[in-house]
Amino acid sequence: MMDVLTHLSTIGRTKDNGSHRLAYSNEDDLARDYFIGLMKKAHLNVRVDAVGNIIGRLEGQDPHAGAIATGSHIDTVPNGGHYDGMTGAVAGLAALMRLQKRGALKHPLELIIFQMEESSRFAMATFGSKAMTGKISQDIAKTLTDKDGIPLPLAMERVGLDIEKMETAVRQKGEIDAFIELHIEQSPTLELNNLGVGIVKAIAAPIRTHVKVIGKASHSGGTAMNQRKDALVTASEVVLAVNEVANAYASKDIVGTVGNLVVKPGAINVVPGEVDLWIDLRGINRAAMDAAQAEIEKRVREIEKKYGTPIHLKPLVSDNPVTMSPEIIEVLGQSAQALGIATMQLPSGAGHDAMNMGSLAKVGMIFIRNKDGLSHHPLEYASPDDIALGVDLLTEALYRLAK
Repeated sequence: MMDVLTHLSTIGRTKDNGSHRLAYSNEDDLARDYFIGLMKKAHLNVRVDAVGNIIGRLEGQDPHAGAIATGSHIDTVPNGGHYDGMTGAVAGLAALMRLQKRGALKHPLELIIFQMEESSRFAMATFGSKAMTGKISQDIAKTLTDKDGIPLPLAMERVGLDIEKMETAVRQKGEIDAFIELHIEQSPTLELNNLGVGIVKAIAAPIRTHVKVIGKASHSGGTAMNQRKDALVTASEVVLAVNEVANAYASKDIVGTVGNLVVKPGAINVVPGEVDLWIDLRGINRAAMDAAQAEIEKRVREIEKKYGTPIHLKPLVSDNPVTMSPEIIEVLGQSAQALGIATMQLPSGAGHDAMNMGSLAKVGMIFIRNKDGLSHHPLEYASPDDIALGVDLLTEALYRLAK
C-alpha cells in the first residue's frame, strides 16, 4: 500500500515535493491509468463511466443484491499532499483484495475512484459523485471552465469522454446498498485524542455569503478622520464579527471564515471606497447554522448603522449537512470493537464524495489520523500504522455488510 502511495506521489510531483494532479489533466490521466492497472491486476472487473469515474467490481452470490462499495479520489489540489483521497483509494483496493480471500459473499463489492473531487480546476467539487447520483445536470456541467478558459466538455473530450453521455453515469436506487469512504482527517481531532482512526458522524455543509461594503474613496491625506467613509474599516469589523459569532457557536460544531477580501481602489494613499468579502459558515446541525447566520446578519446591520456605510449581503450557497447512516455507524463501531481498535465519533468539516452518495445508499466514513491536521499541503502525512488500522476496520465493516 505504501509503495502504491509513493508511486502516486511521483505523478505530478512539484518542486515543493507536493502533488499536482488536476482533474482531466495529463498527470491525472497517468495516475488513473496506473490505478486501473492495479485494479485489473487484482482481478476486478473495471469500467469507466461517462464522466471518468473508475468502477472496479467483484460479483457476489446474489445477482440482485445491491453492491457494497468503497472508494475515494486521486486528483489533487495544486501542490497538494500525497494522502488526501489517495489513502481511501488504496485502502479500498487493499480491502477488496483481502475480501477476495474470504470467499464469495452475498453482495457484490465495488471500488469507486471518483473523478474531479477537488474543485481546483473547474470550481466544482465532488463532480464525479454528483454525476453518479444525478445531482448535477449536463447543462450546468457544460458551463464550467478553468482559469485558462478551457471548457469542461473540451477537457473531457481530450481524455476520450463525451459530456453528451453524462446522464449514463447516473446510478439507480438499489444498485448500491452501502458506501464507506476512508479518508485522512483534515483537522487534528484524532491526533489530540491520541487515536489512529475515527468514525465520522456527519459531514458539515456551508452557508456562503458575498458581502459588499460601500464607502467613499477619497485622498488619505486630505480627508479628515471624522469625514471618512472607510469601507475597509467597516469590513474589518464584519470579519471580527464573523469570528466572534463562530466562537460563540463553536460548542455546536460551527466554524466561520472570511478567506478573501478585495479592497478597491487598493492604493496606499486612497481611503478604501469599496470592499468585497466572502463568508464561509459551516456546521453539522442546520438549526445551529441558521442561528449563527442570523446572528452574523444582525451584527452586520449594527456595523452598517455604526459607520453609515451600506452593506449588501448576497446569499451564494446554503447546503444541508449530511448525517452518516446510523446502520453504518453501528457496523463500524461493532467492527472496531471486534478488532480491538479504539475509535471516537467526530464530524467532518470538509466535504467528501460520501455526502453525495448518501442520496443513493447507506453511507459511512472512516477517518485516519493526519499529522497536525495538515491537509492540501506537501507535508500532509498519515502513518503506515494508522493506515493499516483503517484498512482493518474498512475490511471488517465491508465484510459484515456484504456477507
